[in-house]
Amino acid sequence: MGPRAALLLLPLLLLLCGHAQRVKVRDEVTGFVGQDVTLPCTLPIDDPSIKITQVTWVREAGGKKTNVAVYNPSFGTNLPIKHIAFLQPSLTEPTLVITGLQMADEGAYTCEFATYPNGNEEGTTKLILLAEPTNNAEAVPGAVGDQQITVANCTSANGKPPSDITWQSVVPGNVSTTVTNNTDGTLTVNSQYRIFPTSTANGKTVTCVISSRTAKVPQSIPVVLSIQYPPEVNIMGYDDNWYINRQQVELKCSASGNPPPIKYEWKTTDGKPLPKTVDVIGNLLVVRTVDYLVNTTLICEASNARGTRSAQLQVFVRERAQAQEGDRTGAIIGGVIGALLLIALVSAILFFVFFRSRKTKDKGSYTPNTRIFGNGATSQEFAYHEDSDLGKPLQGAPGLAVETPRTHTDDEDDEKHNYDLLEEEDERFNEVGPMLQLRPHIPHDAYLDDDMESQNDGSMISKTAVYV
Repeated sequence: MGPRAALLLLPLLLLLCGHAQRVKVRDEVTGFVGQDVTLPCTLPIDDPSIKITQVTWVREAGGKKTNVAVYNPSFGTNLPIKHIAFLQPSLTEPTLVITGLQMADEGAYTCEFATYPNGNEEGTTKLILLAEPTNNAEAVPGAVGDQQITVANCTSANGKPPSDITWQSVVPGNVSTTVTNNTDGTLTVNSQYRIFPTSTANGKTVTCVISSRTAKVPQSIPVVLSIQYPPEVNIMGYDDNWYINRQQVELKCSASGNPPPIKYEWKTTDGKPLPKTVDVIGNLLVVRTVDYLVNTTLICEASNARGTRSAQLQVFVRERAQAQEGDRTGAIIGGVIGALLLIALVSAILFFVFFRSRKTKDKGSYTPNTRIFGNGATSQEFAYHEDSDLGKPLQGAPGLAVETPRTHTDDEDDEKHNYDLLEEEDERFNEVGPMLQLRPHIPHDAYLDDDMESQNDGSMISKTAVYV
């Protein structure tokens, strides 16, 4: 085709495009199976010279076209499918209504206008059918073993488009999913959760999560796994303190299993009957009075539909009760407290003895230095010398006689009395400080009563002594 021919066809193409664009329809309409849907279609006519002679709706599905509705002013309407009709017969607004949608109604719907002199004008709407699925999930009972089995099944049936199924689980496993096309055009999705079955998986929860275009949010369905296994047995209640004549002790045969154990039996390893002091109540073994006959190994057997399992316990009967942990703890605490009190007492005694020894040591011994300068205090200024006047008899002041101290040789009692008075005088010298006693001889009794004078600060000062 040359450039000249293309220029001649251009106005015709523009005219056809303009005619096609004038039909007003929706590009896509969504509907749910069983519900109603409306497919709008209009053709505005501004030119009175254009005449519309007929309107036809054509459905195309699977490569096949079918007239589903026709309206001609001269011949009326033709509606070959019962649930498809015009909202209102019209040459300018032939809107189509489909009631009770079926999956077979899905397809492309074309609204065609037959006009004169322009010919046919049309617009196409794609009808998409949605089917809300029916969802459910359930456990698939299984038994323990070394082969992988399906333990949970999740199904989203009769949906359109197909649902998406995922699993959430703390039990490691694999997922197997299949999609089935139904005869009505819907789809069914089935997902299986598979694991290696163990007793620990029994009672665990896995969750099936179903996402669908027909639901705003995913649907979660929890499933509790059911793994059957024989009983797992344990004997409880033995405290290792069964002694002769102990009253009312019992053992419990604790067994878990799926299905639950329905039968319990107590026996001994030697095959002998249980002692007469023993009662069996279901899974309980009650010993009314402990004796040496129960000093044996006991066996408990538990049974369910998956089998029988057992556990055993060796009982040791003592002559007398052993100390309980609480008693040991109390004795330890008491011992610790006693030790602390003893340490405190010894410390107090040592402190008292040390204090007394220091106090006695501080008093010093009686020497001329002590008489003059107090408790043995040394001083460069008042050092005592054997040849000094301090060691000589004191000379009295003019007019004052100095009496030489008298000696008592009458008897031992008088000498002891003088020694005691001297000791008291030494203690007073230590209290009042160094001093010289320049005074005439005064009897000891008078000196003790009249010579010392109490001060405001609690000290004692001699009335007759000269302080240096």
